[in-house]
Amino acid sequence: MRQDESDRLGFRLRGNEMTRTETFTDAAFAFALTLLVVSIDHIPASYDELVAAMQGIPAFGLSCALLFLFWHGHWNWSRRYGLEDFPSMMLSFVLVFAVLCYVYPMRYVTSIFTAWITGGRLSAGARIDELGDLYGIFAIYSLGFAAMCLVILALYLRAWLQREALELNVTERFITRAEMGSWSILASVGLLAALMGMFAPHRMWTVPGWVYLLLPIVMPLYGTIVGRRLARMKATL
Repeated sequence: MRQDESDRLGFRLRGNEMTRTETFTDAAFAFALTLLVVSIDHIPASYDELVAAMQGIPAFGLSCALLFLFWHGHWNWSRRYGLEDFPSMMLSFVLVFAVLCYVYPMRYVTSIFTAWITGGRLSAGARIDELGDLYGIFAIYSLGFAAMCLVILALYLRAWLQREALELNVTERFITRAEMGSWSILASVGLLAALMGMFAPHRMWTVPGWVYLLLPIVMPLYGTIVGRRLARMKATL
C-alpha cells in the first residue's frame, strides 16, 4: 500500500486502493441515490406530469448534497487510513444501514423545505396534514442525521485508537482530532434538533428546523480556527 501520496492538508494516503468495504459502501450510496431519483417508478405521459416531476428536482438536489456530505466523509476516511479491520467494517455497515433508513425522511424534509421557500410551487408532492406533525418529522430526520454523523465520528475514533499502528505523525494526529471535532459538532446539532422536535413547546413547530442554521455559522468558524492552528503547527515543524 503506497503512502507517498498526500491530500491537500499533507495527510499521507494509506488507502489509495479501494477496499471491499469501500466498494460496498459506495454501491450502497449509489443505490440510495436511485431511491431519490425523480419519478423513478413512473415515466411522465403528459406535459403536466413532466412539470410535476420536474418540480421535485430542487428537493432531489438538496438530498444529493446531503448524501454527498456523508459519502465524502467516508471516502476521505478510507483514503487517509485504509483500515479494513472488523470494527471498521462493522461501522461502515452501520453507516450503510443508517443511510438507507435515512433516504426517505431526508427526501420528505427537503421536499417540504423547497415547498416552503417557494410558496408551494415546488412541493414535489410532499404535504403536511397538521402543523404539529412537524415535530415528529424533524425528530425522525434529525435522529437519522445525527446517527450518520456519529458513525463517521466513530470511524475517526477507530483510526485515532490505531494511531500508533498507522504511524500517524503530528500533523495527521491533529487532523484526525479536528475531524472528530467536526463530526461531533454536526452530530450535536442533529441531536439538538431531534430533542427540540420531541420536546419543543406547543406552537414552536419550526424551531427544530431553525437549529440547523447554526451549522453555516459554527462550521466555518470551527474550520477557520482549525486551519489557523494547523498552519501555526506546520510552521514550527
